[in-house]
Amino acid sequence: MAKRDYYEVLGVSREASAEEIKRAYRKLAVQYHPDKNPHNHKETEEKFKEVSESYEVLSDSQKRAAYDQFGHSGVGGGFETGFSGFETFAREFTGTGFGDIFDNLFGNIFGGRREGTGKRRGSDLQYSVEISFEEAAFGTEKIINLSRYDSCPECKGEGIEPGTRRVSCPDCGGRGEVRVTQGFFNLTRTCPRCRGEGSIIQTPCSKCRGEGRIQDTHKIKVKIPAGVQNESQLRVAGEGETGIKGGRRGDLYLLIYVQPHKIFRREGNNIVCEVPLSFSQAALGAEIEVPTLKGKVKIKIPPGTQSHKIFRLRGKGIKDIQGYGQGDEIIKIVVQTPTHLNSEQKKLLQRFREIEKKSS
Repeated sequence: MAKRDYYEVLGVSREASAEEIKRAYRKLAVQYHPDKNPHNHKETEEKFKEVSESYEVLSDSQKRAAYDQFGHSGVGGGFETGFSGFETFAREFTGTGFGDIFDNLFGNIFGGRREGTGKRRGSDLQYSVEISFEEAAFGTEKIINLSRYDSCPECKGEGIEPGTRRVSCPDCGGRGEVRVTQGFFNLTRTCPRCRGEGSIIQTPCSKCRGEGRIQDTHKIKVKIPAGVQNESQLRVAGEGETGIKGGRRGDLYLLIYVQPHKIFRREGNNIVCEVPLSFSQAALGAEIEVPTLKGKVKIKIPPGTQSHKIFRLRGKGIKDIQGYGQGDEIIKIVVQTPTHLNSEQKKLLQRFREIEKKSS
């Protein structure tokens, strides 16, 4: 089946900005995430991978430029979740095609032989996690339900029906390569039947149908470090899908979304909050309680404090994710003007105004 246009998949124009592409991806990734569609898992998983593939290319300026000029062939001609430059390129062209061109040209000259090409690294996975403001500040652990391919428990990843074994490939005699004559040259290429392994499976495993892996759901505990930013991506090594034919596992990438806080907002590693102050407190000074991420603390307000005055609480902000210290809490004072005065308050303020006029 021909690949769909990446812009069409995300529902954006070719002139779309990076921010428009990101917004479109986030919306579709949530809509088609397999965990949100348990009754239509297979179809939505394919759509999720298609959306992820499109975003992976269009969010990278170099890949996008290559795609705009050459289409799908400009970005390797294919994609797996976790697409990453030459590694995916190599996966797409192992066994036959591009790899065989090198075999044909240089195999006999250097006397080399390619290893079996059935081994492939597992795909990377992406998972969205929503955490609270406090969890981002102090770090947390989350249990996620991850749907992925794992090694088949019946054949232990071999793809062979238990009690049977692989047999020598009849086409190459177990050598993993075949010789062909082209004009004056004797060329060697990877055996197309066994893909260079030298053996074939006669009786595939009935559980995994010879693939050596099955799709299953697992509960995984992931640690989110203190100081993580909104929309940051964390890599969890080796928690992606299992590889094919003994290939190593892919990785898991967590896309972190931090919920906004009712009181605080983040500026780098500092947190900012606005604290209301009455007219009398601002004029005469006071000792007040202010919120922090670890509870309330008392601070002294000097007499004559103006609205928007800044107070700083050292080390009450967010820990730097790289370990370079900790931010501060920035308190912005907002002096409130009274709106409903009783008769006594009005008299006192009128008297205050008269004194002000005399002293001016």
